[in-house]
Amino acid sequence: MKKENYFRGGIGYKEEILEEFQSYYESKLVKKIKQNGGTHKVGNTIIHLAKEFGFCWGVDKAVSMAFEARKRWKKETIWITNEIIHNPFVNQNLREKGIKFIETLPDGSKNFSVVQKGDVVILPAFGASKSEISLLENKGCPIVDTTCPWVSAVWNRVKFYEKSDFTALIHGKFKHEESIATSSRAKKYLILLNIEEAKWVCDFILNDGKTEDFKQKFAKASSENFAPETDLVKVGIANQTTMLSSESLEIAKMFERAMMKKYGAENLNEHFLSFDTICNATQERQDAVTKLVKEKLDLIIVIGGFNSSNTSHLLEIGELKNIKSFHIDSKERIFGLEQIEHKTLDGKIVQTKNWLPEKEILNIGITSGASTPDILVEEVIKKIVTLRNEKIAGV
Repeated sequence: MKKENYFRGGIGYKEEILEEFQSYYESKLVKKIKQNGGTHKVGNTIIHLAKEFGFCWGVDKAVSMAFEARKRWKKETIWITNEIIHNPFVNQNLREKGIKFIETLPDGSKNFSVVQKGDVVILPAFGASKSEISLLENKGCPIVDTTCPWVSAVWNRVKFYEKSDFTALIHGKFKHEESIATSSRAKKYLILLNIEEAKWVCDFILNDGKTEDFKQKFAKASSENFAPETDLVKVGIANQTTMLSSESLEIAKMFERAMMKKYGAENLNEHFLSFDTICNATQERQDAVTKLVKEKLDLIIVIGGFNSSNTSHLLEIGELKNIKSFHIDSKERIFGLEQIEHKTLDGKIVQTKNWLPEKEILNIGITSGASTPDILVEEVIKKIVTLRNEKIAGV
């Protein structure tokens, strides 16, 4: 589209919005803890922060570009095609700035009829589908594209697969905005949620499974008119960038072994391609939690939006090590020392009583997802420490 209507690298107001941006999201306490090696002791409560957590570069860029957009287009109506990132606190900040969010209809489509010519439209960090971008171009809207570069890298890989007549096997969630955007750039695709689904497809390939069974299982997660008997002959692996990296790697290995067994090692490159598209920030945060759980911790708090994929995988690492772990999105989920509301790995929002161990000295690990600002981490730390000190003091 015309360069004057498309903004990808920036809008030119970074310096003007920097102070305001920092006042919303940065934390002096978290900065101090980082400088002290990641440990914060208050009385008998010891906080252990993961080495890497919180806002990644891509999220910082996306949110700051939204701030820049409001600074540049003061009177124009500004829309975002989806949540800019998966954090309710940040999205609410943008609403308070007068930025509007496109409504998602019950059938999963979006109500773009509200967007008028001259309105400004922001594409979120997850990206947008080709059809959405085409629609907005035809409306003549200035577009602020905050798509994360790691997501764009996956798109490039998917396009390479298409040119080579390979089907893109995407490890991700078929309803997730990023997977929707990625799959829209593939002529043939299949989205696999986990290792169980990958194993099912590998068995289908090796044992000439029934097409009817395949279509029934993956009708919503595959491209139109997907023909498994032919479309699974040549496959290339890609990822939703926020998935658990160890699982993505295992899925790739499963398909590599299956295609090698089916077609022979000497023909593998003609039937299987792979490329690790987990983003650096996601990997770094997962590695940091893997290291954190080696500490002698009594529990782990994971802070992030309840619909944040990368945050849920941080919770998974703690639980795999049998450490009591809680995923919350804000301090408001902590009702006191006796009760906490949190999201479980199976997606349920539950309340757990007596969640905080009654120990004289308590070691708590804390991390947060790539879309979580440090100010929310500070609020959670302060609330836990305050509650603990009040109890110890007999208040």
